[in-house]
Formats: sequence, C-alpha cells, structure tokens
Amino acid sequence: MASSRESILAKIRAQQVPRADLPELAREDWIRYADPADQFCEVLSAVGGRAVRVRDHAGVAADLGELAVFQAAQRICSLVPEAVAGNVELAEVADAHLLADVDFALLPGEFAVAENGAVWLTDRQIRHRVVCFITQHLAVVVPADQVVDNMHDAYARLGLGPGAGPGYGLFMAGPSKTADIEQSLVIGAHGARSLTVYLVG
Repeated sequence: MASSRESILAKIRAQQVPRADLPELAREDWIRYADPADQFCEVLSAVGGRAVRVRDHAGVAADLGELAVFQAAQRICSLVPEAVAGNVELAEVADAHLLADVDFALLPGEFAVAENGAVWLTDRQIRHRVVCFITQHLAVVVPADQVVDNMHDAYARLGLGPGAGPGYGLFMAGPSKTADIEQSLVIGAHGARSLTVYLVG
C-alpha cells in the first residue's frame, strides 16, 4: 500500500500542465511618460518618499538647510561634497559597525525609474553599503536627465551578464516601511526613516 506522500506525488506527476509561451517584450508596448522626472516625483511621494527637483548642487544645499532632520543631525555622511560636507568620512571607516549612529547620509544615485519611484544605488562609490540602511535619514542625488521610464529600460542599463556591472546594487523605492502589523503602514520600520531624492538639473 502506497504511503500518502507517494500517492500525492504520483498525482502531481500525472498532471500535464499545458505549455504557456512567454509574453512578447516589444519595446513599443512598454509604458512611457511625457515627463519621466515628474512621474518619478509623483510615485516616490505616493510610497512615502520625498522628491525635490533642483537646478544644481547649490539647490540641494539650500533644501537641506530647511530640512529639519538634516539640521538636527549630529553625524552626517556625505558622498556628494559638491552639495554639502559631512563629518563622517566613509572611506576612513574600517568597521561598518561604527556607522550605527549615523543620523543623515547623502549619497549619489546612478539613475531613477519613473514607473515605480526607485533609485539605483551601487557600491562603486559607497564603501560600506550598510550606510544605505543604517542611517536614520537618507538623501540621494540623481541627475534629472537620468530618469528612465520603466524597469525594462532600467535593467537594460544595468548590462547584466558575466563580468558586467557592480559587485552590489539595489533599487531603493521610498523609505523603510511595513504594513504587516494590523495592516497599518509604518514608515521607518527597519531602515532609513525618511528618503529624499534630489533630481539635479
């Protein structure tokens, strides 16, 4: 007599699932926006982030000067010195655990995605990638002309393949958040409590 396990597996093996062809990836069908930067700003705001369009790095500095969490920050890590100087030199930190009390981090992003409000960050310029998550508040600077329409275009830019791309990269969309507890949205649950993205240019 076959065991229940063997009986169940036999029934699964007997099932013939009809073949399904993969969808066509015709670029002309992909979503496009009249102004990708405006769409990015709208989506990022909807997911709990903040997007600010500025002309240059001086505009970043001016906005930071009015941002309460930046003004209150004691330990600041800035990898965009053209905008603002920090007092935590990431390149000189040997042990990433020493970044546990960073209040504010200003980092460079390579490009952004209008479709979902995500920013692509890599470890090419960021020595300790944990700073993206361990800081209390995070700001990212992205050139305004580097906003792509959709994730198809985003992945095409990454050039994924053997020997290509950075050792580490991530798409970050909004601050840390969860809605698992009583279906109530909590911002800053297990990472940066706020995210500001500056689109420069």
